[in-house]
Amino acid sequence: MTARITRRSLAARSRLAAVGAIAVAGSLLVTGCGDQTKDNGSDSSGTAAGSNAPLADKLPKSIRDKGVIKVGSDIAYAPVEFKDDSGKTVGIDPDIANAMGKELGVKFEFQNGTFDTLIGGLASKRYDIAMSAMTDTKERQEGIDSDTGKKVGAGVDFVDYFTAGVSLYTNKGDDQGIKTWDDLCGKTMAVQRNTFSHDLAKDQAKKCTEDGEKTLKIEDFATNPEAETRMRSKGANVVSADFPIAAYSVKNSGGGEYFEIVGDQVEAGPYGIAVAKDNTELRDALQAALQAVIDSGEYKKIVEKWGVEDGAITEAKINGGS
Repeated sequence: MTARITRRSLAARSRLAAVGAIAVAGSLLVTGCGDQTKDNGSDSSGTAAGSNAPLADKLPKSIRDKGVIKVGSDIAYAPVEFKDDSGKTVGIDPDIANAMGKELGVKFEFQNGTFDTLIGGLASKRYDIAMSAMTDTKERQEGIDSDTGKKVGAGVDFVDYFTAGVSLYTNKGDDQGIKTWDDLCGKTMAVQRNTFSHDLAKDQAKKCTEDGEKTLKIEDFATNPEAETRMRSKGANVVSADFPIAAYSVKNSGGGEYFEIVGDQVEAGPYGIAVAKDNTELRDALQAALQAVIDSGEYKKIVEKWGVEDGAITEAKINGGS
C-alpha cells in the first residue's frame, strides 16, 4: 500500500516529505482496548551505563549517574510504540532509543502517559524527555496554544528523528465518499486529543463553517484505539492519525478486515524527541547520539525493519519543524 502527499494550507502549516508504505509484521493491535494509560508500568530500552559508550560524557552528570533517561510516551500507537503480546514496549521509537542508549551508555525507560500530558510531564520533571510520535511544531517549541494563539508554557526543544504525514481511515467498505478533507463537512471524526491530526480536524471544521457547509463534528479521545473503537461502533464516520499508525491499524486490526485508508496522506512533518528548554546539555547529547545511529547504518536497519524507510531522515536536526 502506498499513499501520496496532498499539499494543504490549513493554518499555514507547510510540510515537506512523504512517508511510504507500511509492510510490518507484528502483534495484533487490539482495537477497543480502552485507556491503556491505566498500565503504569515502564519498560527500558538500551544498555546499562558504562564508560565504553562513546558519547557518555556528553550527558548531564545527573543522568550519567542514574544510568537512565525517563521517557514519557503514549504507548498505544503501533507501530511507533505499543505493547506486544508479552507486555513489552516495542516499536520504532523504542528501537531508536535502544540504539541511542548504546551510544550514550544509558537505558531509555519508557513510561506510559496520555499524549496530552507529556509536555507537562517534562515541565514537572516527571520525564527527562518525551518520545511519542510527537510532531515538531513552532507552537510546541514556543509553548503556544494552537487554538487560542496564547502562550501557555515555556515550550520545548525537539531533536527530529523521523518524518510522517496524516491519513484518514474509515470502517472497511464504508468510505462514505470521503476522498479529501473537504469531504468531511457534515461528518463526525474521532481523533486522539491534542495530536497534529486533532489540530487539522479543528482547522477543517472552521473551514466547513466558513464555506457554509455542514459542520464537521469532532470527538476527541485520550488514545487512538479509543477513537477507533468509536468508529467501529458507528459513533463516528472517520478517524485521522499519522500515516504509519493508520496503515498499521488497517493492516492488522481484525486481521485486516476492520479499516481502510481513504484519500492521500497530508501535511508530512518531523517527529521530534521533546526536551525541556532548560535542558540543552541533554538535548545536544541526544542529537549527537541520534546522528551517530544514523551514520552507523543502525537507523536504516530500524526503519527497514518496520517498513517505514520513506520516512527516514539523514540529519538529526534541532527544532526543524515549522
